[in-house]
Amino acid sequence: MLAGLAAGVLALIVAYWLGEPNVDKAIGFEEAHAGHSHGDEVELVSRSLQSTAGLATGVLVYGVSFGGIAALAYCFALGRVGRFGPRATALLLSGCALLAVYVVPFLKYPANPPAVGNPDTIGKRTTLYFLMMVLSVLVAVAATLVGKRLAPRVGTWYATVLAVLGFAVVIGLAYAFLPVVNDVPEHFPAALLWRFRLSALAMQITLWGGFGLLYGELAERLLNPKPATVPPVQASVPAGQ
Repeated sequence: MLAGLAAGVLALIVAYWLGEPNVDKAIGFEEAHAGHSHGDEVELVSRSLQSTAGLATGVLVYGVSFGGIAALAYCFALGRVGRFGPRATALLLSGCALLAVYVVPFLKYPANPPAVGNPDTIGKRTTLYFLMMVLSVLVAVAATLVGKRLAPRVGTWYATVLAVLGFAVVIGLAYAFLPVVNDVPEHFPAALLWRFRLSALAMQITLWGGFGLLYGELAERLLNPKPATVPPVQASVPAGQ
């Protein structure tokens, strides 16, 4: 959880410096095309509070929570996914989790800034996104189990290739059959949408990558501690010699 908190701090920096400017521009676009300003409405939470304390609370709580869950998954994976040490296992687990939990659903249903999206379809879009995420995680776990079953028969290399191909085929079918959601306004700036989505992806990469590095280092020190160095004992010379 401490590693998740530290990774959350890194992700918070990325979210604030890369993501928040794009959010402000998207809100400005929405206000300009809606013909009124949000300042005319009663705000329950001010924009300045959202972009500072609100953002920090959300990101850090998320980092701590996912750090605790990832630690449990790490304890299960260590020694069961190949001959990897504590650091390599942490990085491998973080990379696979980033792919299954975020990247795969993101490619089908990418993140949108506040000005993008029909409020009437938010429930549908949320359900589809979490359905894609759950499906991605389940298929990733199934591919891992199948790969381990095939490894004694065809070797680790071919088992890994077959597992990855199977994962790609099933996810490709899900992409093809799940409905497409396109609520982007016609005149919304494409460059702004692209920058927002890149900043969202950069935040997740920082969070998961930072956790993998930090947790791996802590696990390495705990599981493979360096032997204590004992200073050499110098023989005492008797007085008078």
